[in-house]
Amino acid sequence: MRGIEPAAQAVAPLSGADFEHIRRLARESFGLDLKAGKEQLVAARLGRLLRDGRFRSYRELYRGAAEDATGETLATLIDALATNHTAFVREPDHFDFLRDEVVPRLRKRGEAEVWCAACSTGEEVWTLACVLNDALPGNRFRITATDISRKALAVARRGVYSAERCAGMPPAWVSRYFKAENGDYSVNAAVRSQASFSRFNLLDRFSAPRPYPVIFCRNVMIYFDAETQHRVVLNLAANLEPGGYLFIGHAESLSRIAHGLEYVRPAVYRRPSKPEGVWNRLS
Repeated sequence: MRGIEPAAQAVAPLSGADFEHIRRLARESFGLDLKAGKEQLVAARLGRLLRDGRFRSYRELYRGAAEDATGETLATLIDALATNHTAFVREPDHFDFLRDEVVPRLRKRGEAEVWCAACSTGEEVWTLACVLNDALPGNRFRITATDISRKALAVARRGVYSAERCAGMPPAWVSRYFKAENGDYSVNAAVRSQASFSRFNLLDRFSAPRPYPVIFCRNVMIYFDAETQHRVVLNLAANLEPGGYLFIGHAESLSRIAHGLEYVRPAVYRRPSKPEGVWNRLS
């Protein structure tokens, strides 16, 4: 005789006070701007953590995230609230520009390192890898991939995607850089070795050992308010080498932010070159 499964825990509605607490914590800890009207979204995403019994109320979840010295509860809250929408070859003109305008200069150096600063579930990372492998044969690049969501990073590291997710990729990429695996496609070992993944909060100050010639940080700043966008862009710009390129999402704009970067084309910016800059020496 089958046992009776316990009923899911009833969840008390998200109160206005609880929403304000969570809203403030999200903004201060990882920049997410939960505007008024997002109560239903927050209740739906965090309600799962309550229904599975990990927390008894939204207030308890908030307090745990705010007070847990290990950061584990906050990381759980971030995983639940983060939006991980992405796709292979998303906004393809960026990859065309990278291949046609940027890569020719990268060919003149021994190894290039690209930072994918909000890599989500990895489709952007592996798209970059395909473009760079086609244009820079010989494994002469590395991709540093970061994201704040542990859940998204786990998918990115695994590098396995459904046939439906891969449908928008050029067939040559699928055959060259992926292998069929139980109806899915997995990134092959050689390509996988070209990327490293780590958890990183874009609000944290960061100084790379060497500045990057290329940074992709696309479609994440749409979730930040103007003050947070400014803070993030300054940090990204500080980690670009002179002449290096920053790619943002087409739904994003730096027009209202003081950043010191040069506008190149929609959603592409460049750090001005110094007379003795790396890019000038390589041109």
